[in-house]
Amino acid sequence: MTDEPQRPDVNRNVLLELVGSLSDGVILIDPKGGISWANNAALQMHRVSAIEELGGDVAGYRKAFTLRYRNNHLLDEGQYPIERLLDGETVDEVTVNISPASDPELVWVHTIRSLIIVDASARPDVLALVIRDETPLFEAEERFERAFNANPAPGLICRLDDLRFIRVNPGFVEMTNYAREKVIGKTVNQLGLFDNCDTGEDALSKLMEGRLIRQREALLPLPDGSDRLVIVAGEPIAVGEEPCMLFTFADLDARRKAQNALRQSEERFSKSFRLSPAAAAISRLDDFVFTEVNDAFVQLTGYGGEEVIGKTASELHLWDNIAARRAVEKKLTDATVVRGEAMRMKQKDGGVADCLVSAERVEINDQQCVIWSLQDITERKRSEEELVEAIESVMADTSWFSRSVVDRLATLRQVSSGKAPSAQLLDLSDREKEILALICRGQSDVEMSETLRLSRNTIRNHVASLYAKIGVNRRAAAVIWARERGFTGASSPSKGPKSN
Repeated sequence: MTDEPQRPDVNRNVLLELVGSLSDGVILIDPKGGISWANNAALQMHRVSAIEELGGDVAGYRKAFTLRYRNNHLLDEGQYPIERLLDGETVDEVTVNISPASDPELVWVHTIRSLIIVDASARPDVLALVIRDETPLFEAEERFERAFNANPAPGLICRLDDLRFIRVNPGFVEMTNYAREKVIGKTVNQLGLFDNCDTGEDALSKLMEGRLIRQREALLPLPDGSDRLVIVAGEPIAVGEEPCMLFTFADLDARRKAQNALRQSEERFSKSFRLSPAAAAISRLDDFVFTEVNDAFVQLTGYGGEEVIGKTASELHLWDNIAARRAVEKKLTDATVVRGEAMRMKQKDGGVADCLVSAERVEINDQQCVIWSLQDITERKRSEEELVEAIESVMADTSWFSRSVVDRLATLRQVSSGKAPSAQLLDLSDREKEILALICRGQSDVEMSETLRLSRNTIRNHVASLYAKIGVNRRAAAVIWARERGFTGASSPSKGPKSN
């Protein structure tokens, strides 16, 4: 007996039928280089329907098909897997692009390996090429590559086995100013992807485990030493059957700059508001509740900030003229800017202050508000009134003044009181001269009514009209105005019929 194992006696046709049912393509070559057999899968992978269309032998196969490496370099003569197999060299998983010689634009992808089957004498009996069609896989990867590179959103891909980046798209290069070669081959830690991230340790832990990394904010280091605020997320993918992680980014740096600019603007506004020498306050527009006051406002009103904030001017009884306050608030509600409205303030200690009030609508923290500016003119107004009274007292007896001095005093009084230059005697009507004459004689409205036989309302209307025309607001001023122009009212006015 012999110890050598007996070779199984298997019918060759049965083997061919078994191989023919495989999904992998199989091409059998005889030792002389002829293509002796191919299964249906091999024919379909070469886009042919008969074995003769494979070229008949190794040389014919080279003429019928063009093979290129994945980098698009042609395989030189003798480098075709079928040629290497005929030379006795086994091929282990080589991936090539293959095209029919008649149509170079048509391309598919094969991964090829070879087998050498020997006979009982250990001589090559059958040479076999085993082919796997990778076209769908590589087409999908090419589509992904195109989409990855065309996507404007910045992106990176790293391998999970060594955490090195293998892909970078133009969006990332544009966002960071990194040169592509400065990113490819670097590790996640070398790039500092999660160095400035509050949840960086959690992200790195998920990356090591190949798990989904949800969106999180991070400061991405840039090549110039600065950083950029981004949102980064990671999703596990396979690239060429290698487990990888796809990182995508959203650029938040513009938002950060806008927030910084807004914060600085708010700080400047807050400082200027707080330190302004003019009294200022901020209230909500919808209910006019004060939300902020400055030190000058506290000093002017006498109220502490805590007494004002949260209350309205109405609740504080801040203005003595309720109708004027409501009119100003109505203007602001109607989006009308308020400028220099004269209003009298009631202070906490019972005093009053004359103010010029200006106010305008503003938006603060997405809320419609009103900013108020109050100019205290109490002293100025008191000084002007005292000046006018002093001038009027001096001018009550102008007999020893020259005409030029009188004219200058009159002009000064008019400017100080804020009134326009008055009319002249020739501009007055006869009735207005009658009224002025009676005023100079010291008659009251009742006495003038009896003298002119006019109703009291008519007398009041004539007096108001006269005052407006000559620019005065009291009897003493009207007398001075008349004396300045040599009008004494000595002649008696005619009496007219009694009027109601």
